[in-house]
Amino acid sequence: MATTAAVSKKPVLESSLWNAIPHFLPITVFPLIFAAAIFGGWWLLLPFVFFGIVGPLDLAFGDETRNMDPKTTSKERLIWYSIPVWLWALLWPVTFVFTLWQIFMGGHLVWWESALLAFILAVEGQAIFIVGHELIHRRAPWERYIGEFLLASGSYPHYATEHFYIHHAYAGTPMDVGSAPKGLTFWRYFPRELVNNLRHSWILVRKRLARRKLPIWHYSNPFWRYSIEMAACYLFVFFVGGWWSVLIYMILCLGIVMSMKISNYIQHYGLRRIRLPHGRFETVKPHHAWTASQRFSGWMFFNMQRHADHHMTASRIYPLLQYYDETESPQLPGSYGKMFNLAVRPKRWFETMDPLVDQWRARFYPEIEDWSAYDSEISESYPEAFDTIVEIFESSPRMAKAIEKQPYLLESLQSQEYTDLEVPKGYSQDSEMERIAQSGLVRVYWTYEFAVAEMKQQLNEVPAQDSADAAEIIRFWMNDKVFQIGMHTIRGYLSPLEAQVAFSNVAEASVASILSAVVEDSVDRFYQSDEGAIAAIALGDLATKEVVPGTQVEIAYLCENALEDNHRDLCNRFHEAIKILTQDNLLFAPLSDDGQGPQIFAFEEFVSQNRATRSTRELLDVARARCIFTRNGSRFEQRFDETRRDILLKASTCDSLLAQLSATTATAAESDFSVGLITERKLEQIERAARFLQLKHFSSMPEDLDSCNAMTVLKAIKSKDLVPDAVAEQLIEATQLWQNLRGIKRVVLDEGTDIENATGSVKKTVAKACKSTDFATLNETVENTIVTTESELAAVFGQSA
Repeated sequence: MATTAAVSKKPVLESSLWNAIPHFLPITVFPLIFAAAIFGGWWLLLPFVFFGIVGPLDLAFGDETRNMDPKTTSKERLIWYSIPVWLWALLWPVTFVFTLWQIFMGGHLVWWESALLAFILAVEGQAIFIVGHELIHRRAPWERYIGEFLLASGSYPHYATEHFYIHHAYAGTPMDVGSAPKGLTFWRYFPRELVNNLRHSWILVRKRLARRKLPIWHYSNPFWRYSIEMAACYLFVFFVGGWWSVLIYMILCLGIVMSMKISNYIQHYGLRRIRLPHGRFETVKPHHAWTASQRFSGWMFFNMQRHADHHMTASRIYPLLQYYDETESPQLPGSYGKMFNLAVRPKRWFETMDPLVDQWRARFYPEIEDWSAYDSEISESYPEAFDTIVEIFESSPRMAKAIEKQPYLLESLQSQEYTDLEVPKGYSQDSEMERIAQSGLVRVYWTYEFAVAEMKQQLNEVPAQDSADAAEIIRFWMNDKVFQIGMHTIRGYLSPLEAQVAFSNVAEASVASILSAVVEDSVDRFYQSDEGAIAAIALGDLATKEVVPGTQVEIAYLCENALEDNHRDLCNRFHEAIKILTQDNLLFAPLSDDGQGPQIFAFEEFVSQNRATRSTRELLDVARARCIFTRNGSRFEQRFDETRRDILLKASTCDSLLAQLSATTATAAESDFSVGLITERKLEQIERAARFLQLKHFSSMPEDLDSCNAMTVLKAIKSKDLVPDAVAEQLIEATQLWQNLRGIKRVVLDEGTDIENATGSVKKTVAKACKSTDFATLNETVENTIVTTESELAAVFGQSA
């Protein structure tokens, strides 16, 4: 192993009684505590002096970088190093019992002397985990049981199970709660560690017993020992001083456990083992734990600061632990005493440690650009989904934020709906054939099989107490579907245009189901009449089936007859339900609460208003409008479609509206060129051109288009040979490019984020979705498309002359 060769070149420390003597220093505090307990008064200062000398003597004695050679060191000589550990383990219970007796039963100490003596016990008790930790790693069973008993005296015996079987197996990975990720404060780390250590150790023991076909109450369950040992400690404390002593003892134990957790927090903060392509994490190396080299602290804490080597060889006793220099292991910027002080002050801690973590990452893993998944708490909550979490963080910051806010979304990837679309690994020896098969399954399901009607049926089968409850249930349903579609998109199984179809179906089914639930609720709970037709008219992207994440829900409500109070009341209920639906929604932008309420029109009012339209904005709204829900039959929907067509027919003869549509927006200057910024402008140009052609050739267009978006119009224009094939083909290809760019951008990035500023992995996802080999090629394609589209648009509008 490379580290062995490195160790052999370092200065050697011989094992001898002389070199072992400094490690007896930790037990010299016990006579001082005995003296303080017997005499009180000024004798209480002696333990405090002892505790305070570590920092100054660290500076005085300097660093210890020498190592014993584990291969040549005689086991007989190591006995001198074990004696101080055994003595501490023997003297602590004796000192604890004697001191507690003096506090509660001696009767010669005043209250402040008792308080200081209790504090001294709490400070010295922190060494329980140093010595207990050392002993539970020993091979001799009797030493491990002593270590376990010491941990029980600190009310934390299950540490013997959790530390050995979980922490050492998973250190530096999201599966280990004890390995603090970068950015996590100690005060958030501490309670999670307490809860998860107990829970994980219990789960581990239960599984180990189950594998042996033994019940949880079997005598070999170590929790029996843990409970008996802790019960003995608490009964003794209660016997000595009653309930007050139990309370004080609990506070003392909390301080001891907190000290140990601070050590854990320091030892692995921000350091991560990397997930390898075969799915396992890399083996533990010296650079996966922080190291310190202060000589005096090494004597006092039994080489605890050589934590990196402890994880390399867990059974190695403390004098044999190796020191790794800064070329192999990251170095703490101070002694453990200094680091303890920093750890409880988050701002100072982050200022000191985060730059060192960044340096560590750049040095040992320069190939990793984005560490967000390794730092995210979601990786800790769902360690089994770590590969997927890394994929999401690398490919889609928008979806990464979603799973951090709503972790349950990851569970949707385990649903039968999602897993049924996965091709078994090894399905084909040809990876490309396997990808095509996977993509085929996904595309058929999301663009053909699972359509709006099927979605509505699924939602109708879900029980809801009222419309507000239905809105929340449908929102959760929506988020699951949108997340699944997003995962298929970033993996390349759905193109952004195909995802747009699936998103639009989810959106329409959800909105229609919400409105239906409101109608039922109004009739059943508020006894409103269900007479009179009301239609929900979708506008914008919802109408044209061009829904992508971040879409605004634009709906106008039409009443067949004159507006009445019950109509307004129902439409207000529609509006409130939609508002609930759009909160924390992965697909819809939140419905603005501007106080204006919903758009409600009597049908004749809507018709007269739009027949007099004089702006392209109003015209585009009518051209893209679509009825997605009606109360009381489809006759009203048919009437709306006929009227809408009449409005467009009238507009097609209006030269001023055609002239406005032909006035396309100017292309951005080259200095302003950006894939992200230019997309919306180009889509607007295409939209105007499509509507111009639709109106110009209105009498030749099909009366019933599948959906009234620009792509559908252009394809209809091409099929009717209303423009040259080359022009139509170029505009269709340009529309596909802009729609793909818009779609993938909305899937992977937040609104307002420029793709140019994204990470390399995000750019790669964007390029792949747009069928480009890399982002540079995509940029080139975009620039070429801008040039060619300008000429085709000029040709289109030139036909009006």
